[in-house]
Amino acid sequence: MFNSLSDRLTATFKNLRGKGRLSEADVDATVREIRRALLDADVAVPVVRDFAARVRERALGAEVAAALNPSQQVVKIVNDELVNILGGETRRIRLAKNPPTVIMLAGLQGAGKTTLAGKLAKWLKGQGHSPILVAADLQRPNAVTQLQVVGQRAGVPVYAPHPGVQSEFEAASGDPVGVARGGVEEARRKLHDVVIVDTAGRLGIDAELMQQAADIRSAVNPDEVLFVIDAMIGQDAVNTAKAFEEGVDFTGVVLTKLDGDARGGAALSVASVTGRPVMFASTGEGLDDFELFHPDRMASRILDMGDVLTLIEQAEKNWDRDEAARMAKKFADQEDFTLEDFLTQMQQIRKMGSMKKLLGMMPGAAQFRQQLEQFDEREIDRVEAIVRSMTPHERVAPKIINGSRRARIARGSGVHVSEVNGLLERFGQAQKMMRKMAQGGGIPGMPGMPGMGGGSRKPAGKNGKKKARSGNPAKAAQQLREAEQRRAAGAANAAKSGSAFGQQAPSDFDPASLNLPKGFEKFLGK
Repeated sequence: MFNSLSDRLTATFKNLRGKGRLSEADVDATVREIRRALLDADVAVPVVRDFAARVRERALGAEVAAALNPSQQVVKIVNDELVNILGGETRRIRLAKNPPTVIMLAGLQGAGKTTLAGKLAKWLKGQGHSPILVAADLQRPNAVTQLQVVGQRAGVPVYAPHPGVQSEFEAASGDPVGVARGGVEEARRKLHDVVIVDTAGRLGIDAELMQQAADIRSAVNPDEVLFVIDAMIGQDAVNTAKAFEEGVDFTGVVLTKLDGDARGGAALSVASVTGRPVMFASTGEGLDDFELFHPDRMASRILDMGDVLTLIEQAEKNWDRDEAARMAKKFADQEDFTLEDFLTQMQQIRKMGSMKKLLGMMPGAAQFRQQLEQFDEREIDRVEAIVRSMTPHERVAPKIINGSRRARIARGSGVHVSEVNGLLERFGQAQKMMRKMAQGGGIPGMPGMPGMGGGSRKPAGKNGKKKARSGNPAKAAQQLREAEQRRAAGAANAAKSGSAFGQQAPSDFDPASLNLPKGFEKFLGK
């Protein structure tokens, strides 16, 4: 969503690189470009004005003038201010001292409240809670049925005593306030510690909507009122947020459809204008595409500095620890990386979510955005099909895969032989790199890691070079004779001392003086 804003800001900061000192004109030009980028991203004008003023004031202050790298200091200032307008710090749900904790969802129709209710319930269930969904939207056609389906997919019970409106030709009936109140009582009886109340939305802001939402709030006395807003609605997000703030007095904001291609100004405006923090973000259509909103991480994504912390959290949540330990042991034992290992690792990565999203969290991903957009997620399915079409022996020893085997694998996986050839070639290169890293040689083109053994060793001699043999035949013969004499003398010394290292232990040597482990002295016997 923030691709356009990220590209504009990154291009702006490139103009500052290499400057040892920033003049006032440089700062003004940078602030002007930042202001244009934010306005083009549909950020509210008052927010842009305050943001640009704070950045300019700090950029002209002592913290930039005294910095060793002024351009990086300006980037840090912009990052700090982005974090501030996004809410400052991560805000989590305040749980009630006496369960159940009641969470009420409010917002316009089409913002995605019902789907988000299921996402939030599944997320809370993963946190160890026992949530229940309450279908208090009795006016939108099939809203109750939709919540029941979403609750079933999330594995969360749904309290729905009234079927609600089943078609657009029916008149609204039922008491949403009574349903909400009954849902809280049901949670107490069934010992659920979190209640999520899904309320009705409208296509526009009207008095009836606000009064109904206010009545539900008075009836259930929620601990959290979350305002669900579509991040793609642009400048109108501010007006909608202000109206709900006055009518319902929400405590936090949830942004939906952050995976869209809109400019995303709502996310940068709502928290600053209303003073209410953004608490959660919906990043896709699946029930797992839901995450806690971290202002600092979102600012890092906007500035193309990546979101490594979220990447690590997803890996810790989805990665199989036993499999990771097995691979680490295999790497330490310098065993070959096989296609079976490759298939297992690919399945582990797929548990973390979309490859596009994972790669987009890496620092500097903006420069590869075009390649990421063109990346086909189905390519992973084709690779997996190719590997699964191999026999267990072929996965362990891919060198035995000849032409006839490749043709059979291609037929079994529904691809061309060229795709099988390409996969085997890429895997061979990866296997060589893994083997070199396991031996301590490091990644090709990079120095080996200290203390890991292996790697390239400098041959003995002056400046690490072997002594060249002379081109003069007589002199070359003399060098060979001297080398033979040195080898013979070394062998004679080793035989005389009885030690492979040419040294002999003293006659009065006492093994007890070494303080060796018990039973180790048997290895020192003559």
